[in-house]
Amino acid sequence: MKTKFIALLLALIFCYPLLAQSEILAMLNYESKPKVTPRREGIAIIDVDPRSTNFKKILTDIPLPPDLVAHHIFYNKNASKAYLTSLGSNPLQVMNMKLFPYRLKTIDVPDCKVAEDMVFSDDKKTWYLTCMGTSNVIVGDAKTDKAIKTIAAPVSKSNMAFISYPHGIGLADDIDRLIVTSTVRPSDLGDPGETVTVIEASSGNVLSTHKLSDKPSPSGVAPVEVVFVPGANPAMAYISVMFGGTVWSATWENGSKTFKFQQVYDFNPDKQGVVLEITYNQNHDRMFVTTAKPGYLNVFDISLPAQPKLIKAIPTADGAHHVVLSPDERYAFVQNSFLNLPEMDDGSISVIDLEKFEKVATIDTLKKQGFNPNCIVLLPEWHHDPAH
Repeated sequence: MKTKFIALLLALIFCYPLLAQSEILAMLNYESKPKVTPRREGIAIIDVDPRSTNFKKILTDIPLPPDLVAHHIFYNKNASKAYLTSLGSNPLQVMNMKLFPYRLKTIDVPDCKVAEDMVFSDDKKTWYLTCMGTSNVIVGDAKTDKAIKTIAAPVSKSNMAFISYPHGIGLADDIDRLIVTSTVRPSDLGDPGETVTVIEASSGNVLSTHKLSDKPSPSGVAPVEVVFVPGANPAMAYISVMFGGTVWSATWENGSKTFKFQQVYDFNPDKQGVVLEITYNQNHDRMFVTTAKPGYLNVFDISLPAQPKLIKAIPTADGAHHVVLSPDERYAFVQNSFLNLPEMDDGSISVIDLEKFEKVATIDTLKKQGFNPNCIVLLPEWHHDPAH
């Protein structure tokens, strides 16, 4: 009995420091709120774990050029590199996530203006970048980070398959297909699109363009993100339609080698607008969708993929945009700011308890300093492994 007690005591003693050091580290790129001078941009690493003694604290701050307008952060397949897309002076940069302090390196993409989203091939050899200002997709070598191809298909009367203001992009390697959205003219958010375009990934051939609205053209619904469901058979993606207030699905049909597109949810009866981000849990039976005006995180049951069922709509703050889940999926962290736009620029991060389905904390560290976060990702889990 005494031996067991001593063993238990020793276990508690050795485990206590690990418990005390609980942390979830998030990386956020941020910019000054409108009319705040001098203008600043940066990347902050913040502890977002509400159980941590460092909760809300900025642990690292990396300054960025004030004219960059940094937009999104994307990891490659093994999270060894983080790519930063930008709307301003330097469209694409990369960081080696295994070398600290982190340093940004410019990737030369001369055919790209207003860089938006990226996806990476399963074989870790290729990346694809949407460029909304030049209406094209850049294909890059994921090892050397050299641009190797530009995919473009201008809008014309004779061109039934086209690429226009692409923002969202999804890749399904198993069927050799990309889908890109036609969103908005980046200079003023005008001329909103209503379509998505299918591309053969291996060749870059632009195959077909599809309207995602039942309204007469031009409907201006602005599809914005397309995210394939990992492991789905047949291949399937969900698409957020920003101004239309809907979610559509794209389901692969093996016989015809085409996608079937259909609307699967309408947020308009819920009084939610500006549908933005889509992400999934590890089991791929839950979908999380943000709406920016007003700010909500919507949790869906997608165990029946063609019929997503809304489980809970959780209020966050104006401008709900990117969302990430904690490694144990206990929490969701929602970044609340969308392009510094009025009524969508709260600047906080909402901590959502996914067991209680409610907001349990607000991180206003950047907001109090006059900044808005533009994107949130978690640091790779191997950052917490002493072996690294």
